[in-house]
Amino acid sequence: MTRYNFKVIEEKWQSKWSQCRYFEANINLSKPKFYILEMFPYPSGNIHMGHVRNYTLGDVLARYKIARGFNVLHPIGWDAFGLPAENAAIERGIHPYDWTKNNITNMRKSLKSMGMSYDWNREIVTCDSSYYRHEQKIFLDFVKAGLAYHKESWVNWDPVEKTVLANEQVINGAGWRSGAVVEKRKLKQWFLKITDYAEDLLDTLKNMENLWPDKIRLMQQNWIGRSDGVLISFQLTGEVREKLDVFTTRPDTLFGASFCAISANHTLAYKLAETNKTLQTFIAKCNRTCTSEVNIDTSEINGYRTAIKAKHPFLPDKNLPVYISNLVLAEYGTGAIFGCPSSNQRDLDFARKYNLPVIPVVLPPKENEATFSVGCKAYTGPGTMYNSDFLNGMDVQTAKSAIIERLEKCGIGKRSITWRLRDWGVSRQRYWGCPIPMIHCKSCGAVAVPEDQLPIKLPMDIDFSSPGNPLDRHPTWKYTICSLCGNNAIRETDTLDTFFESSWYFARLTDVNSDIPFEHKSANYWLPVDQYIGGVEHAILHLLYARFFTRALRDCGYLSIKEPFSQLITQGMVCHKTYWGGNRWLYPEEITTNASNRLITIEGNEPVIAGRIEKMSKSKRNTVVPETIISQYGADTVRLFILSDNPPERDLEWNEKGIDSAWRYINRLWREITEYKINLISIKTIKPSVLSSEAKSIYRECHRTIVSVTDNIEKYRFNSAIAQIRELSNRIFTLSGKGEGEAWTLRFGFETLIKMMAPIIPHICEELWLKLGYRDMLANVPWPEADVSLIESKTVTIVIQINGKLRGRIETEKNTLEEEIIAQTSKHPSMLKLLEGKTIRKIIVVPNKVVNFVI
Repeated sequence: MTRYNFKVIEEKWQSKWSQCRYFEANINLSKPKFYILEMFPYPSGNIHMGHVRNYTLGDVLARYKIARGFNVLHPIGWDAFGLPAENAAIERGIHPYDWTKNNITNMRKSLKSMGMSYDWNREIVTCDSSYYRHEQKIFLDFVKAGLAYHKESWVNWDPVEKTVLANEQVINGAGWRSGAVVEKRKLKQWFLKITDYAEDLLDTLKNMENLWPDKIRLMQQNWIGRSDGVLISFQLTGEVREKLDVFTTRPDTLFGASFCAISANHTLAYKLAETNKTLQTFIAKCNRTCTSEVNIDTSEINGYRTAIKAKHPFLPDKNLPVYISNLVLAEYGTGAIFGCPSSNQRDLDFARKYNLPVIPVVLPPKENEATFSVGCKAYTGPGTMYNSDFLNGMDVQTAKSAIIERLEKCGIGKRSITWRLRDWGVSRQRYWGCPIPMIHCKSCGAVAVPEDQLPIKLPMDIDFSSPGNPLDRHPTWKYTICSLCGNNAIRETDTLDTFFESSWYFARLTDVNSDIPFEHKSANYWLPVDQYIGGVEHAILHLLYARFFTRALRDCGYLSIKEPFSQLITQGMVCHKTYWGGNRWLYPEEITTNASNRLITIEGNEPVIAGRIEKMSKSKRNTVVPETIISQYGADTVRLFILSDNPPERDLEWNEKGIDSAWRYINRLWREITEYKINLISIKTIKPSVLSSEAKSIYRECHRTIVSVTDNIEKYRFNSAIAQIRELSNRIFTLSGKGEGEAWTLRFGFETLIKMMAPIIPHICEELWLKLGYRDMLANVPWPEADVSLIESKTVTIVIQINGKLRGRIETEKNTLEEEIIAQTSKHPSMLKLLEGKTIRKIIVVPNKVVNFVI
């Protein structure tokens, strides 16, 4: 038996695809277009199994769509700016540009070894000035349109990375990359007005049902966070006699209010702190940690009681103490709340801590007014209003409407909508990012760099010897001349958030050679992206920003669409078992089993504990290096395994048995088609008029499989498609070739298998197509078409078994009577011999499917 030589064959076909430039895309109005894109990688230096899964999914769809007659665009690029490169430069004493370019070279080689069908002529690198000069032009247009602005604001400061983070980059109060507890600082920053599009970003999520995963749409919906409520003005008393505006979504609980609270960054808090050192210290303490909704739920709540009070709008004799507290988000609503402890858990925790009254105002169903009380858990459910003056007896929703109407009538309240979404701060205090094309002039303020001076390139002579942003210390680069007044000026030394680059790259990929950011003809032809693939971790950061950017670009005249991605697949993680031994996590290759079949370390023979199956990560050392596996088994084997185990959206467990199974199938496919059991007939031979029963059955099965595989690929159920193809191959490989038309059926079956497997394991399929006598590349061959008349046939295939083991098949009319089926199967040639001299104890018939003889 010949062994499949994947090294030679895979290199051969990768070279041929490149030479013939088969995957280069151009506008072709005679075909339907299909733009498929995987989220482009950060050039860390090595691809991992998550990359392999992500890009293989895209490659299968790209190749399949080509076979279905689509004009396919499948490009690639590199998200090449970012702090990791800057940190690597500091650690290794090299320039971030050199580190990045070397990594891209390595990763490009790895992706090409997987046989990916990319149009490499469209490859972009975001740290090249040829890319970011267009980004700078876009930024200037955003400034002109009022979509980008400069202001002093409280920002999230990562003390480890020493840079500002957007709200979306703060996860559970910590930096999304460093994990450090984020602090609050007041800095002048550049912002993009994503809030201008909040309502549209939210409303259009409804149009993505069944196109985007429900989880992603819900995450974006919650992040945008529309809150319908009312703005209430509380009159303050004491040393400050002004009004305090409070936004609330629960005005029905106003009669249960026991305090008001403002954020540590509220203007009133600063006013009170001007002559109060104790309060200044408290505010500073609040700002040492980032305040977010997650933090409020998990952190200790603290408050500072001021001397001022707020008059209750409807109870003249009731004044509410006013606190400054980390309970309140400065960015949400007005940065002020009234607290109703009985109906809000955070308010209740605050009230218990500071001994404030708890007045229940919503009576749960079946509870008694006289006995109901709130203990350690606030009641937030439905019920009837009580202890609430004119609201008593109403249900919650009726009470909301009634009190808003009364507040508006009295002139102390107004219906209002508040959004959780905040404007996107894009300034970053680091070197390795796109320079913001603005200068600061003492006379003219913030001034745009003239467009004919773009790109503003990063200086290459950079000094990382001191902490902080090295652009601030550059001896020449930061100094320039104001284009308005001609006086000396300072360049903006902050660089853009790297999510700026990834928010428009998909549009640039439609024409990477254009002298403007987007060539309209190409952008209008290719966009939107028909299928986008990437991780769920980008649900808020990248995907929301890209949706905003597309709208902003449309309004600036660049694009004609507002949604960038029509359909979205979010693939699951690649997971692997973890191992612990010798007080550290171990790589799988560091362990073995002893004579007692117990896990031990190869070096030292120390006992090893098998841990949980978790996402592959360097920290847990449960990674598998793709290059190593490809060198052992070949790219097609890896592709086959990565697609066979689970649907794309589920996590994939990497295991050696699975990869071995894929390798065995690859070799069996190779042997069965190259070592013919019967002589294959000529390519041009027409279908015989007569087929044997077995040939007819397999011929029909080929057409059924074409239909089901096509449907499964269209629905991204690649694992089901592969299972059906493998089942069909098992049937085809059993053909003896002795019956009428079986030689022709065998060739038809081989060709059908190869065509359907081509998007999944393209290298071996190209070679097998050649072995079958064809000279054209399989990549040019259309997807197989099913004969619907055969699928809708009135006959069925009955499986014949003895004691549950397959012994043959027959074709018969659908819904044939049980007695007739038994008679037909009993007379089958293979059964006559097998049943000869045997006592049949029972015959089990499953209509239209199986006859099982129990002997």
